[in-house]
Amino acid sequence: MTQENSMQLQQGDCIGWLRGLPAASAQMIYADPPYNLSGAGHQTLRSGRPVKCDKGEWDKIDDLESFNDSWIRACLRVLHPNGTIWISGTLHNHPSVGQALKRQGLWLINDIVWCKRNAPPLFTCNRFVPSTELIWLAAKSKAYYFDYAEAKRRNGGKQMRNYWEINAQRHVTPHPTEKPEILLERMVAIGSRPGDLVLDPFMGSGTTGVAAKRMGRRFAGCEINPDYFRIARDRLANVPNLVAAE
Repeated sequence: MTQENSMQLQQGDCIGWLRGLPAASAQMIYADPPYNLSGAGHQTLRSGRPVKCDKGEWDKIDDLESFNDSWIRACLRVLHPNGTIWISGTLHNHPSVGQALKRQGLWLINDIVWCKRNAPPLFTCNRFVPSTELIWLAAKSKAYYFDYAEAKRRNGGKQMRNYWEINAQRHVTPHPTEKPEILLERMVAIGSRPGDLVLDPFMGSGTTGVAAKRMGRRFAGCEINPDYFRIARDRLANVPNLVAAE
């Protein structure tokens, strides 16, 4: 485990790690769980060429419903009563995540549509070009923290809608599902205050931590893949720490 005043990183399974964290300690949780795309006949692009989608063993889930119930339940124990949880997905796992949130009694605030205007074209002609990902936003009650003024400021003084047009960006690490820093910065800015703890149970290459540290939040993240964990750890070590030492 790597730990400093404002950051705690763990390599391993997130459920065991979450069970060891203090209850109600995280004001915001962002999760980018496995989409369960690998090994199911899906294709992706690599160097501009279509290849079989195989992101790794971590993306192959036998019982998606049970898996989502387990990690979400573990997250909710750590989530502050006034905190929010944000969960990315696609049509392959998004319905399962939504049902898990409802089964566990959460208040579903929004389903955010992230539109990638520069999504790569398809090499087949039998479907529409996938250009969106989905983000559930949920809370334990209606008394959750949401910085409406910040959302409005980031949207040019107008109410921010749940349709976000944000281009995909060139990855800064080898992680295959790395999210744009600008996307995470928007969520962290709206869902937390400076000094709050932002938690990511599927840390990947550490983008959530980058956004959290840059914006003066504390960060806790877990990553099961040792190679990606090392990438995240090294990447976060080079991000300025804006949280004053206690």
